[in-house]
Amino acid sequence: MISLLVLLSLQDDPAVLKAEAEPRKMLYRYLEGECAAKFEERRKAVAALKTPEEVKARQDALRAKFIEALGGLPERTPLNAKLAGTLKGEGFRVEKVIYESRPDHHVTGSLYLPEGKGPFPGVLVPCGHSDKGKAEEAYQRISILLVKNGFAVLCYDPIGQGERMQLLTPEGKPAIKGNTTEHSLVEVAALPVGWSTASFRIWDGLRSLDYLASRPEVDPQRLGCTGNSGGGTMTAYLMALDDRIACAAPSCYITTLERLFATIGPQDGEQNITGQVAFGMEQTDYVTMRAPRPTLICTATRDFFDIQGSWTTFREAKRTYALLGHAERVDLIEYPDTHGFSKPRREAATRWMRRWLLGVDDAPVELDGPVFREEELWCTPRGQVLAELKGKSVFDLIRARSRKLAEGRMGVDVESLGRLLARGAADFTAAPASTSRPVEGHPDRRVASRVWTTASKLAVPARLYSGPDPIHRPVVVLGREEDSKLSMEWALKGSPGVVVDLPGTGETAPDEKPGPLGRDWKEAFLAIHLGRSLLELRTDAARTVCASDPPDVLVGLGPMAPVALHVAVLNPKVRQTVLDGMVISWSAVAESGESRNQLAGMVPEALAFYDLPDLAAALAPRPLTIRRPVDSMGKPVGQEELERTYQKAREAYHAAGADKSLVLEARP
Repeated sequence: MISLLVLLSLQDDPAVLKAEAEPRKMLYRYLEGECAAKFEERRKAVAALKTPEEVKARQDALRAKFIEALGGLPERTPLNAKLAGTLKGEGFRVEKVIYESRPDHHVTGSLYLPEGKGPFPGVLVPCGHSDKGKAEEAYQRISILLVKNGFAVLCYDPIGQGERMQLLTPEGKPAIKGNTTEHSLVEVAALPVGWSTASFRIWDGLRSLDYLASRPEVDPQRLGCTGNSGGGTMTAYLMALDDRIACAAPSCYITTLERLFATIGPQDGEQNITGQVAFGMEQTDYVTMRAPRPTLICTATRDFFDIQGSWTTFREAKRTYALLGHAERVDLIEYPDTHGFSKPRREAATRWMRRWLLGVDDAPVELDGPVFREEELWCTPRGQVLAELKGKSVFDLIRARSRKLAEGRMGVDVESLGRLLARGAADFTAAPASTSRPVEGHPDRRVASRVWTTASKLAVPARLYSGPDPIHRPVVVLGREEDSKLSMEWALKGSPGVVVDLPGTGETAPDEKPGPLGRDWKEAFLAIHLGRSLLELRTDAARTVCASDPPDVLVGLGPMAPVALHVAVLNPKVRQTVLDGMVISWSAVAESGESRNQLAGMVPEALAFYDLPDLAAALAPRPLTIRRPVDSMGKPVGQEELERTYQKAREAYHAAGADKSLVLEARP
C-alpha cells in the first residue's frame, strides 16, 4: 500500500512560508550572505597590507591554498609531442601538434610561427567556450594578429571542445551537447575524488606552456598568455600560478566574485574553485598574486561579467602594484561592446604583449584576412583525438582515482564524520508549531506548520501530521518525490509524521529550469566556494529537525535519501531508516562520466574517507531499507548491482546478527 504519510504530504499542502519572504530565493541569499562575510574578512586583510614583504607573504599563502584546492598538481611527465601537419599562412606557418599533458592524455593545438629567425617571445592562447575550440574565428584571429607582430603562438583545445570531447558516441561523435555542460559534468565526477574541472584545465595549460617554452623557436624567458571568456578564466588561473608568464591579458572574465554572485551567479564548472571564498581568494587575487608582472584586464562595458567588479579589481590591483613600486604594470581596457574577444580587445592584448615582451610601444592594427577552415586545423583525421588515439579521457583519470581511493578506505568513523559535516554548520532554532487543522478526507489526522530558522534567516519549513495516538515517535520524511510508491508497512495510521522541506527543496526550491546539474546548481556552486556542499548544509538542517523531533522512522526520498543516511548514522535515536530512489553510490557518479541532478549531493573529497555503502554498513544492526536505487543518470539499478555495491553492508549486518534488518530491493 502507499504510505498514508506520503499521501498526506501530497494533499492539502498549503505553503508554510509566506510568499513575501521569497522562499525560492532564500537559500541563494543565505549562501551569498555567508560569502559576503568572507569577502569582508578578505577586504580587511588586504587593507592591512603595508609593505612589499606582506604582499609577498600573502601571494605565497594564497598560491599554496589554490594548489591545495585543486587536489595538488601531478608530476610532469614526457610530453611525447608529435607533428600532425603544417599549414601555410601569409607571413607565418601553423604546425598542428599533439602532446600529452598526462600519460596518454592528449592535447591538440595550433602552433603559429612567424617567418624569420627566432627565438621569438611566445604567447599561450587558451580558448574560450566554443565548440570549435582552437578553430573558432576569434581565437584564430588573435593568434594570427600576434604571430604577424612577432610572436610564436600556441592555441590549444580545452577538454570538451574542438578535438577534445571527453564523452563520445560509439561512432566517435560528441555525446554531450554544449561544452560548458561537459565541463560541469566533469566537475560533478571530479569533486568527490578531491579534484575539479579546473584541476584538469589548469594542468593542461601549464603543460601547454611547457611545450611552448620547449620549442627552439621560442624564448622561454619571454612568455605571455591571453584568452577570452573561458580562456580569460584560464589566463587568470595560469598567470597567478606560473611565474614564467611574464605578461598577461585576460579578456572578458575578470570581475569580482562578489559582483558575480550578486548579478548572474556562479558559472561554468571550472570557474568554481573549492573553498576559494572561504580561504580568501577573490578574482582580484588572480591579478595581485602575480604582481608586479605586467597584466592588462580586458573588459566589455556590456559584458555579463559585471564591469563594476572589473573596476573594483583594477583599483585594488593598482594599489598592490604601487606598493611593489610598479603601478604602471597593471592596466584596464574597457570597450563599449558585449562579451567576446572582439577586435578592440585583440588589438589591446597584442599591443600589451609588444610593450612588455618585445620592448616596442606601438599600436598595431588588425587587418581583414582569411582564417582556416575548422577541418584544416584538425590534428586528427576525424577531428576527435580520443576516437583516433584511444587515449585516456578525464573520466578515465577520475575513475582510476576513485578506485584507488576505494582501496584505502577503512570504513566510517562516526566521530570524524560528525566533524566533517559540522564545517560552518548553521545554528537552527525551531518556532512553536502553528495551530493545527484537520486534513481533508482524514478526520483522524491534523496538520500544523513549523519552521526552523538560522540566525541568517535560512528557513526550513515542515508540516507536522498528528494522529489519534500521540505516544508514538514520529516518522520524519525528507523530500517529496511525487512519483514515490514507497510501501511502509510499519507506518501505523496513528503515527505522527513530519514532512520536511530541507534548504533548496519543496517550498524553498530555486525557481530555475531543470537541467543536467539540477535546479540548485548555482546554490551548490556557492556552497563549494565556501568549502562546503549542499548535502552538508541539508544534513545539518535535518539533524536539527531530528534532534527536536526524534524519529522512530527516518525516510529519505530521491536526492534527499543520502541526507537521511547521514543523519541516521550520526543520530543513534533514529531507530529505522528507509531510503527510496537514492543514487546507489558516489563512486558510481564519479566513475560514470554522465550524470543528472547529482551536483548538490557531492561532498568535495568525500571518497577519500567514505562512500554511501560505508554509511549503510555503519548503521548495523539498526533496520535499514534501500529501495529502488538509481544510477548517476537517475535510471533504475538492478538487484545484482545493488547487492554487489552493498556487499560490505551485508557483511556488517551479518556480523551483528541482524541479517533481516537490511532490506535491499531494486525496482522490479
